[in-house]
Amino acid sequence: MPPAAAALASALRAALAAIRVAILPDRRLWLMVGFGFVGGLPLALSGFTLRQWLTERQISLGAIGLTANIGLAYTLKFLWAPLLDQMAPPFGLARFGRRRGWLLVLQPALAGMVAVLGLSGGGPLWGTLSAAALVAFLSATQDIAIDAWRIETFPQRLQGAALAGYVWGYRVAMLVSGAGAIAAAGWLGWSGSFLAVAALLALGIPLTLAAAEPAAPPPRPPVASGLAARARTAVLEPLREFLGRSGSAAILAYVALFNLGEAMAGVMLAPFYRSLGFDRAAVAAATGVPSLICTMAGIAAGGWLVARIGLAQALISTGLTQMAAMAMYVWLAYSHGDHTVLFATVMTEAFVQALATASFVTYLSGLCSVAFTATQYALLTSLAALASHTIGGFSGFLAEAVGWPVFYLLAMGGAVPGMLVMLVILRRFPPAAR
Repeated sequence: MPPAAAALASALRAALAAIRVAILPDRRLWLMVGFGFVGGLPLALSGFTLRQWLTERQISLGAIGLTANIGLAYTLKFLWAPLLDQMAPPFGLARFGRRRGWLLVLQPALAGMVAVLGLSGGGPLWGTLSAAALVAFLSATQDIAIDAWRIETFPQRLQGAALAGYVWGYRVAMLVSGAGAIAAAGWLGWSGSFLAVAALLALGIPLTLAAAEPAAPPPRPPVASGLAARARTAVLEPLREFLGRSGSAAILAYVALFNLGEAMAGVMLAPFYRSLGFDRAAVAAATGVPSLICTMAGIAAGGWLVARIGLAQALISTGLTQMAAMAMYVWLAYSHGDHTVLFATVMTEAFVQALATASFVTYLSGLCSVAFTATQYALLTSLAALASHTIGGFSGFLAEAVGWPVFYLLAMGGAVPGMLVMLVILRRFPPAAR
């Protein structure tokens, strides 16, 4: 076995052993891994996998770029999250409890809609895009219910382990519905591949039935009735507290700009790879296990870096590294379909993006007030994802106009504004001061 492959295999065995040791003592943590798996399956289906399918259907780059807007459901899910707290599950499923009842509403609907998406290939494009949008909406709503189940089920000392189990299941699921679904389309066809993922999603139903409903929350103090009063309590007060801080406008600008370069680059990867002559087998191989291992390694390295050199220095170093690594796409554009360069680009990008994300999420977590942690974190993460699902939607038109090498140079430049704002924030409002 080549040394690089042996190193990757060793890293995977170590990660699996760590996960097994961490989650084995508590059955609920195994359930959390399962919830992560059913939570992660739909994401690629309405994202990268969908764009790969549309690319093979000869859909225009502009239309493919606009599919980024489908992911707005994940960005805006905080808007309807209160409904799952305040409304009883319908169809008589309230007898299973508030959290499990809503999951039992959502999971069959989600599996069914993925099947509809898979069968939409012979119809008009708007039918496929509508089904994908509904998949994203149901998936985002399932995420709300799973997050609520996790927070209410686990004591504080196990929240970190629960989240680790969820992320592991989520990442494996993204591998299955991303690279796995693309590879399976070669022998099952696209419809068969999507139907197979729909069957896997249906496993969420027995998983939910096997889970215990969290204890009912203690009675809350009465709140003023009326939509305006509820909105003020749920959203406006946390916003007012955050905006009252020094440097809040600059911080929000940095959060919104952090992912701009990656948003431009990432949306167009499927047509970019195909234009270079890479078939679905090559794309599945590059974005599969090697990418997953590099992502997990990047997350671990990012956490170590924050502890080793401090959050401010970690934000600077990982931000610069992430921006520089985007030059790999320019190299790939000139590589004439070299598979070695493809693997190097995908693995490098997976590692450095996870590296930067670890520092960025640490920064976001530190911004949240104890009194408003859930709401402020949801709003901040939604703002961070906004570029991917708005500006990223126009990247196809830009790529058509300038060509791939110039497009990825511009995407690289898209990271500069966020870096400049970050340097101002770290100088005037360092993390330790908040």
